[in-house]
Amino acid sequence: MILYEHPFNERIRTYLRLEHLFRRLNVLVAREHAVDHHFALTTVFEIIDVAARSELKSEILRDLEKQKQTLNGYRGNPAISEQALDKVIAQLDQCFGDLNAQTGKAGQALTENDWLMNIRSRVSIPGGTFEFDLPAYHAWQQGQAANRQADLGRWSTSLGPLAQSLHWLLKLLRDAGTPQKVIAVGGQFQQNLPQGRTFQLLRLRIDPTLGLIPEISGNRLMVSVRLMRLEADDRLHPCGSDAAFDLTLCC
Repeated sequence: MILYEHPFNERIRTYLRLEHLFRRLNVLVAREHAVDHHFALTTVFEIIDVAARSELKSEILRDLEKQKQTLNGYRGNPAISEQALDKVIAQLDQCFGDLNAQTGKAGQALTENDWLMNIRSRVSIPGGTFEFDLPAYHAWQQGQAANRQADLGRWSTSLGPLAQSLHWLLKLLRDAGTPQKVIAVGGQFQQNLPQGRTFQLLRLRIDPTLGLIPEISGNRLMVSVRLMRLEADDRLHPCGSDAAFDLTLCC
């Protein structure tokens, strides 16, 4: 099944973008080729750019505290394992403490590294990191893979609290949803959202053998899905037949 996720607000949109970048970073750092490590470094710069929103840190801290309060409300419930509950709450406390202890925005320490910022200023220029522009960076790329991995790990350390906080917030958000099987009649699906609940994320899983691509839109009142098909002319065309997929609304 192919998974598509659609955020209902800008905060969750930013969380998902950062999670995507952290996943890419982990994959690239684990590889050994210099080209992979070049794109790992550019991913670090992208994370710094996305995390530059002044209110991001306070939003994450507020969400961590809100999740902790919600979980504490389950204490005494015979259907809930107290041991598992304590473990998750301890993780949230750890994330809150580590992120709160950081001064400034995520990755701010890296912006004080002149060598890294010189590279950052060149990566947006097509071919701007060639050896005649950045000979020191070229020399770094020709070094041992293990040394580059160690440097990337060291530079990414300041981003760790942000990555862990986002991991737990998005995990708890996704776990809060219950999948349901729905049918898009004639390739179209609409559902009114119940009042009194604020949904933050839609998750859609669809069988890849159907060859369909969902176009998702939604707000606090309604969600709409239109199924499209990529045809031979390399354009998306509406699917006119019925198709099933799994839909999960998370709040």
